[in-house]
Amino acid sequence: MFKTYSMELAGRELSIESGKMGGLANGSVLVRYGDTAVLTNVTASKEPKEGIDFFPLSVDYEERLYAVGKIPGSFQKKEGKPTEKAILTSRAIDRPMRPLFPKDFRNDVVISCLVLSVDQDNSPEVCAMIGAAAATTISDIPFNGPTASVNIGYVDGEIIINPNVEQRANSKLNLTVAGTKEKITMIEAGANEIPDETMLEAIKVGHIEIKRICDFIEKISSEIGKTKFEYKHFVVDEEVYMQIEANYTEKMYNAIKAIDKEVRDSNIEELTNQIETDYEEKYGTDIFEEKKQDIADSIYKLEKKCVREMILKEHKRVDGRKIDEIRPLSCEVGLLRRVHGSALFTRGQTQVLSVATLGMKSEEQILDGLDEEESKRYMHHYNFPAYSVGEARASRGPGRREIGHGALAEKALVPVLPSEEEFPYSIRVVSEVLSSNGSTSQASICGSTLALMDAGVPIKKPVAGISTGLVTDSENPDNYVMLTDIQGLEDFFGDMDFKVGGTKDGITAIQVDIKIDGLTYDIIKEAFERTRKARNYILDEIMLKVIPEPRGNMSPYAPKIINITINPDKIRDVIGTGGKVINKIIAETGVKMDIEDDGRVFIYSADSEGAQKALKMVEDITREIEKDGIYEGTVTRIMPFGAFIDLGGGKEGLLHISKISKERIAKVEDVLHIGDTVTVKVYEIDEQGRINLTKKNIEQDERKNI
Repeated sequence: MFKTYSMELAGRELSIESGKMGGLANGSVLVRYGDTAVLTNVTASKEPKEGIDFFPLSVDYEERLYAVGKIPGSFQKKEGKPTEKAILTSRAIDRPMRPLFPKDFRNDVVISCLVLSVDQDNSPEVCAMIGAAAATTISDIPFNGPTASVNIGYVDGEIIINPNVEQRANSKLNLTVAGTKEKITMIEAGANEIPDETMLEAIKVGHIEIKRICDFIEKISSEIGKTKFEYKHFVVDEEVYMQIEANYTEKMYNAIKAIDKEVRDSNIEELTNQIETDYEEKYGTDIFEEKKQDIADSIYKLEKKCVREMILKEHKRVDGRKIDEIRPLSCEVGLLRRVHGSALFTRGQTQVLSVATLGMKSEEQILDGLDEEESKRYMHHYNFPAYSVGEARASRGPGRREIGHGALAEKALVPVLPSEEEFPYSIRVVSEVLSSNGSTSQASICGSTLALMDAGVPIKKPVAGISTGLVTDSENPDNYVMLTDIQGLEDFFGDMDFKVGGTKDGITAIQVDIKIDGLTYDIIKEAFERTRKARNYILDEIMLKVIPEPRGNMSPYAPKIINITINPDKIRDVIGTGGKVINKIIAETGVKMDIEDDGRVFIYSADSEGAQKALKMVEDITREIEKDGIYEGTVTRIMPFGAFIDLGGGKEGLLHISKISKERIAKVEDVLHIGDTVTVKVYEIDEQGRINLTKKNIEQDERKNI
């Protein structure tokens, strides 16, 4: 039965429709917000997926360019692989929902969000996040929701819910918050040095609207929601676990206590082999083979229990650090001679090499998505090879995780980059993870800052990143321990990965992953305080001692840029028919050139002499001739009555013999020759546009370059 429900959200109508589309899915809704429309379908397999120890949730946010009236620019004229924005949106949908499914649920669940229509004032990403929660809540799939999401801006000191295009353009904050009625389940932000207090207040304001949306979804579910189906519960065999716990808890505690990850992994492997051998000897091979998966799950459960209890009850960490202690830090810059900027940042056993490259404006990344933005000048890419965690696995290119971490580091650096007018380069930073034991995304933020400074990019302020973790008491959620600078084991077995990048003056990026049902305001506030303190320590004690400010000179291998602005009407003269003129300039000087529609001309060259020559050629072509102007020109013809001077831009003037010198001249050839460069002044432009020149009384320092 077709049903439509609506509510007011940020002064606009949000409607959820069900019963017209996607009738065979477990749950289906069409979300409309303004003219934006997103269809969300959620399906689940009838049987659990065998041989896995995790919940197999897949989220696909699918962009269709017809939604904004575009035909794809590819050769095939159809959408290809998901855009970076689509992948990031899929991750943003996944993160707040995953912890709300039952922990022992192993059926495949697929959430598909299809963008049908986009009104730029109303975010399709927010509609997809709301639609995913609504479709799953009304479906028969086990789910402990609902959850809901809003986007938040900060304009002229005011917190704005779901800002429109104009507000987003002036906002110092792009914050997406998801939550249940009780807690916050996801935070994703890019910000222009927002203080901790303002960020927390924005989250609280967003949560007010989230609660309203959750009430709205619950009302819909109460009317059309399906009964949740029964599923096979995947739990560890209690008898097997109790036996392993009783006999090996002390050995497990001893095994996990190691500063070095490799030693700890070796200890766990050795203990695992001992447990399996003991079990097989005691119960026989047949029973051992039957219980092999339960034994493996029990060992994992015991390891998790020991790590968490050590932190929660003893306030100790497996590597011996205090709960607020950062691992040993070091960094270097200028490691690679031929690149434009490089840095190596090491935190414990996490190590990232970041390399900066400067390019032409035409090398900006072209975006073919649903946003109004068509290109971006700063690009950050993050690579996570298998060898960084000691695994032998062939590379298959960056996955969703890598793209997400690259985008986080990109957000963190964008607010401190110089404007295009100050620094007219495209900028790319690549972070290569060389060794990973937690918080590689934050190491890439630190490494990128250093690489940019090494490349001579005049960033406004240095940026650092750090992550905090959380271990909560399952019986008493108010009892928790927060950890500064989590390593891999603490991430795997902990409840939170709260990543924050920023300057000493404020936050520039946030990404929060959780495994519990949500975070309280007190936890978020403490995470902000911890990360601010840690960022300042990393900046003052490590990074700025290595390179206190951006280099004054760029690498000799980086392109040098000269830029001027010409009359837009002259652009066609510089380009010439079929590019004839600009190609001639490039061929004769060896430069590269970009010309913008507003008349800005960028000349790129590693050779300053070639760049200056190209600049003069452009100036000559675009020169505007005015009365009383002083110009440099070339003698092209000599007549008995004077010489004709090429002033550039297709303009030629007459220098009469009487105007060449204060002294009387018998013949023009006695003073001037074809090809000579002379400085002249325009003393007259007659009614027919003819230009008359003089050389009298012109001093060399009066030369005017146009």
